[in-house]
Amino acid sequence: MVQSQGIFNSKSHVACHRDEELRGIFMVFCRGIYQGRVIKGLVKGDRLSITSGKFKGKRVSLKKIKLLTPTEPTKIVCVGLNYRDHAEELGMPIPKEPVLFLKPPSSANAHEEEIIIPPISNRVDYEAELAVVIGRRCRDVSPEDAERYILGYTCFNDVTARDLQKKDGQWTRAKGFDTFAPFGPFVVSPDEVPEEMEIKLYLNGKLKQRGTTKNMIFSVPEIISFVSQVMTLLPGDVIATGTPPGVGPMSNGDEVVVEISGIGRLVNRVKANETVH
Repeated sequence: MVQSQGIFNSKSHVACHRDEELRGIFMVFCRGIYQGRVIKGLVKGDRLSITSGKFKGKRVSLKKIKLLTPTEPTKIVCVGLNYRDHAEELGMPIPKEPVLFLKPPSSANAHEEEIIIPPISNRVDYEAELAVVIGRRCRDVSPEDAERYILGYTCFNDVTARDLQKKDGQWTRAKGFDTFAPFGPFVVSPDEVPEEMEIKLYLNGKLKQRGTTKNMIFSVPEIISFVSQVMTLLPGDVIATGTPPGVGPMSNGDEVVVEISGIGRLVNRVKANETVH
């Protein structure tokens, strides 16, 4: 039996143990606020079984939960240009190794929260992505062992101030604004996701992005291994694995939905912040 001493450990900040005996049981989990307290729980249908704190063991309707980001990452690692059809769309060569950049933890944003357009940007884009969430401390792992470190998968929107990205010549400011990393609402166990996932993005109900993970240049295990050679990944950390073709701008009042087969739907509205601090 292989045990993962990490985010699923009962002493950690999410839920409980995960090992071979539990495969298929802990399928979906989330974080939220219930009666003024932050709780974690396992989702089945439209109900949540609370696994932490004062309400541990209680089953409640998801409608009574204000959802938070499903984890609190110490870092959000993103991969640029990881879909062949997206590279072709941009007329760019296929990268020989993953192109990495970081979003700060302060950019994390939850399901149904607002994406705030900063007043210094004239174009903010959506980028629908599959994200993988790390389940235990991960350093210098091989691609063959990488799947043992996966907590699960979730939806992600790599929000980008495109004009600032071009202006700066590097991506920290363009990718790092508060609210620019929506992910969630749930994390789905690797045992429960299809081998090939379809990624879609809808803007005000209109399909704007559509792709499948079969077009990824680097697989999830390859990405985890590559990142782990650079930095130690900790429980709850998020890796966004790149976006398919069709990225484009959002405007004040828009609704943007990231939908991934087998994972769920991440919904956010867009609001312009007209105040310069």
